[in-house]
Amino acid sequence: MATTTKTKSTDAIVHLKDDHKEIRRLFDQFEKAGDGAEKTKGKLVDQIIELLTVHTYIENEVMYPRVRELLPDLEDDVLESYEEHHVADVLVMELSSMKPGDERFDAKTTVLIENVRHHIEEEEKEWFPKVREGLGRKSLQEIGAEMIAKRKKAPRRPSQPSALKKTIDAVVS
Repeated sequence: MATTTKTKSTDAIVHLKDDHKEIRRLFDQFEKAGDGAEKTKGKLVDQIIELLTVHTYIENEVMYPRVRELLPDLEDDVLESYEEHHVADVLVMELSSMKPGDERFDAKTTVLIENVRHHIEEEEKEWFPKVREGLGRKSLQEIGAEMIAKRKKAPRRPSQPSALKKTIDAVVS
């Protein structure tokens, strides 16, 4: 699921929007699952964790550093995005060690959903248009190709070494 994207385009923004669509779909399913649907919610949260772990990894490793380098005027936006990822990383790490029946499982998942939805909305409405205008098609295709390559090696769980380092950096920073 998190290892491929639906589009054949190498455009970085198209790939990230595809991820966002899948993330939103899982969020909606979690919210519709209702009370007492522990097994369903557990499976959905596992999928959310995997998708967010991969997604934040490729953004942090490829997209954000390249945008910082190529569009220095967007530095503040990139730093805010790193901080939003930090919050998501901490929640994902905590959720990964919880069981669906735990008292705060639903509440923690709801906070994660609210934070990530806010982040996605800002990216898609404010940040992506600036990045597309500033970089143009060729650069976005090059960055997208780099993201596709990184995705293949991306961690799937927050406990994997490359994800764990990112999470520890987020908690310690």
